[in-house]
Amino acid sequence: MAEFVAAHWLDIVTTLLGLAYILLEYRVSVWMWVVGFAMQALGIVLYYQKGLYADCGMEFYYIAMTVYGWCRWVRIKSPSTVQHREASSEQGNAILSFPRHLVLPWTAIIIVIWGTIYFVLVTFTNSTVPLADSFTTALSIVGIWALAHKFLEQWFIWIAVDVVTCALYFYKDIPFKASLYALYVVIAILGYRKWKSLMRS
Repeated sequence: MAEFVAAHWLDIVTTLLGLAYILLEYRVSVWMWVVGFAMQALGIVLYYQKGLYADCGMEFYYIAMTVYGWCRWVRIKSPSTVQHREASSEQGNAILSFPRHLVLPWTAIIIVIWGTIYFVLVTFTNSTVPLADSFTTALSIVGIWALAHKFLEQWFIWIAVDVVTCALYFYKDIPFKASLYALYVVIAILGYRKWKSLMRS
């Protein structure tokens, strides 16, 4: 048992932090960014050890976005905040819908980033899962940006990421985080419903 824990301690700790993170996101709590920072710092080590180089690199972006997200949720007030303040005492600014005029541009951005990361993984690394690794990374880049802006539809992005990541992590022998991502799918569905309710209120 001790050997198993020693071999998987990073997986276990980041899984627990990840569970706290998604629950805080569900509650629209600004403290999710603090938990996320710790999770991502440890994730850099974990993913590098497992050869998930795109995920490893993505953690650096996540860390930068946690700082951005924290500042935006705490300090930046949108004009509609007053109208939605009663929706949640923990909200820094209102939950919004993803602007329709950004759907096509951001879809194109995802495809370009996906292709670029895939090329880098195939050309410069020994990654055995370049297609899935680059896909979840590209989609996550947009997902964390949408989360920082409190767009309701960010939950759809994370559902797609969570499904693929769950399968990928089981394949790469990261069982605890793989199970966490399976749970993420369920929480993301519930999170969408909760945020939609808050948005309407």
